Amino acid sequence: MNADKQNVLIAGANGTTGRQIVQLLKDSANYNPIAMVRKQEQKDRFEKDQVDTVLADLTEDLSHAVENADKVIFAAGSKGKKLKAVDQDGAKKLADATKKAGGRKFVMLSSMGADNPSASDELQDYLEAKHNADEHLRATGLNYTIVRPGSLTDESGSGKITLRKKLDSQGSIPRADVARTLVEVLDDDVMHNETFEIVSGDAPVEKAVRPS
Repeated sequence: MNADKQNVLIAGANGTTGRQIVQLLKDSANYNPIAMVRKQEQKDRFEKDQVDTVLADLTEDLSHAVENADKVIFAAGSKGKKLKAVDQDGAKKLADATKKAGGRKFVMLSSMGADNPSASDELQDYLEAKHNADEHLRATGLNYTIVRPGSLTDESGSGKITLRKKLDSQGSIPRADVARTLVEVLDDDVMHNETFEIVSGDAPVEKAVRPS
């Protein structure tokens, strides 16, 4: 680990968005990624790429996972299989562990619609899990940023987004642009204790998260 860089733990590092977050952090001048994974083969793969890694499961004790982390990005998801255990309670547990360990910032990947889960029949359970996790994070007293993207796509990122506290309509956004947004808000003074929604747009990510 580079002593000059802040260590950032990524929960969900092996996911599609998580892997992009790890790469962005690896390429950055300010941060060192720590990939949090559940399986040894995943750990081996990240370490082969010279990425610091920790084995941890969101359904179990997480105190060891945050020991060396200055900041945390929660980008994990159960894909509907363990909404309460992972998307909700796992996020809560990681926030609590980060608080106890003295972490400086917690960045939460949430979802558009998490402010009003009952408005969606199809995704209500998922959005309720996200809503509860977001509310818990706010209550911890941690410095936080909650990012709520529209529908995620696997298209190439443009590096440009539309950002509002509450958007007027639904939309989509490439995972690459979501990953970039999560990394950009790691700075202590960027979107401090803010919650916002993002979709594809015309504003460069680095400017959108730093409104003048």
